[in-house]
Amino acid sequence: MAKQSSVRQSAARAITRVTLGESLSSVLPQLQEKLSKKDQPLLAELSYGTLRYYHRLDAWLKFLTEKPLKEKEQDIHNLILVGLYQLFFTRIPPHAAIGETVQATRTMGKAWARGLVNGILRNSQRRLEDLHDLEERSPVCGWSHPKWLINTIKRAWPDDYQTILTGNNQPPPMTLRVNEQKIKPARYLKKLLDDCIAAKQSKIAPQAITLARPGAVDKLPLFHEGAVSVQDESAQLAASLIQAKPGDHILDACCAPGGKTCHLLELNPDITVDALDADSVRLERVAENLQRLGLTANVLCGDATDPDSWFPGKPYDHILLDAPCSATGVIRRHPDIKLLRKPEDIDALAQLQQKILKAIWPLLKPGGTLLYATCSIMPRENHLQIEQFLSETPDARLLPIDDQWGHNTGFGKQLFPGSGSFSGSGSRPDNGAMTGRPNRGDGFFYSLMVKTDCK
Repeated sequence: MAKQSSVRQSAARAITRVTLGESLSSVLPQLQEKLSKKDQPLLAELSYGTLRYYHRLDAWLKFLTEKPLKEKEQDIHNLILVGLYQLFFTRIPPHAAIGETVQATRTMGKAWARGLVNGILRNSQRRLEDLHDLEERSPVCGWSHPKWLINTIKRAWPDDYQTILTGNNQPPPMTLRVNEQKIKPARYLKKLLDDCIAAKQSKIAPQAITLARPGAVDKLPLFHEGAVSVQDESAQLAASLIQAKPGDHILDACCAPGGKTCHLLELNPDITVDALDADSVRLERVAENLQRLGLTANVLCGDATDPDSWFPGKPYDHILLDAPCSATGVIRRHPDIKLLRKPEDIDALAQLQQKILKAIWPLLKPGGTLLYATCSIMPRENHLQIEQFLSETPDARLLPIDDQWGHNTGFGKQLFPGSGSFSGSGSRPDNGAMTGRPNRGDGFFYSLMVKTDCK
């Protein structure tokens, strides 16, 4: 049985590996395997939470120490951040948070740091008012985002940047997608409530139901029977925007892990879908999801920028391009993005998106539609991307998205990460405020284009 102190050690190790460039989604399962099942949720909470508030905690630590720790002692630096997170962002009793974090120095083989860790954590309690003052003086500390990202979001969305930054720091909701081939959403909601699982149906995504509290998927009614899947509310909008009809042939480009592929088939089983992705490992997830739901798609491994290597030859009625992006709309789900993403990434990703758009547009039939989607809030990847593509593509024409959600950019709809409460009575403004339609979903962008006869 793993000791609690080893959980803190593992959390510090997770933070360190992320600061060295690894993603938390790849690191965490490896570390959880070394712990008991009972301790695995705590490791996830400490890892995600510390990364969510990394920039604030790091600013606090620099304030509390006369000189920074040496680079070779980054594991102790990150262990202290884990301790600060426990003290100020969890319900763990302070004596336990400090005691177990200090004890972790021994399991790490660094007993010399015992007094240092204890002193800093106890000093933070005494100087809480000073730490709060630091939040007011330093935007990086106050918003817990890197400076470049704060400035970029503020320039892009001057009226909404506070909502976005606040939303990024909130734990994400768990939202389900109901498979209407198995059960209607209203009936499934009743089943949840009958099982004492508090939930609400979405006001913008017809098949979406958001749980009041996240829970284990294997405890959900009819999960193994394929009645529901886990998928964010904003992500569920894609399938309904592609108005497929029986017999249509659809390409889902960059499809992994396959949520949108499956949703398209759930809404209309009488279509054929080519599910394309360049990552063979992630395509295994697509195949698993299709199998659990009893759905069939043509799963293709290939590079979207090089259709000659995989294109079956039959033009598509519709194309869904879920483009590779900065993922700045899903920071609340992946707080490590704040550390992993760099300013130069945005232009590089925008160039890749443009390359994919130009490569797959010729695969679309005249009169067919292409839905461009990202989980980004960056204009360069979104509406500016589409504006440029339309200016360079004579047979592409923008179609309006009339649904009452999101911000109309003139070249598509932008959703910000939802910051409304579950009850819909949150004190902060949310992206539903622009339309009166509250959204609890992630930050997403959608633009719909049709291919005309003009070239």
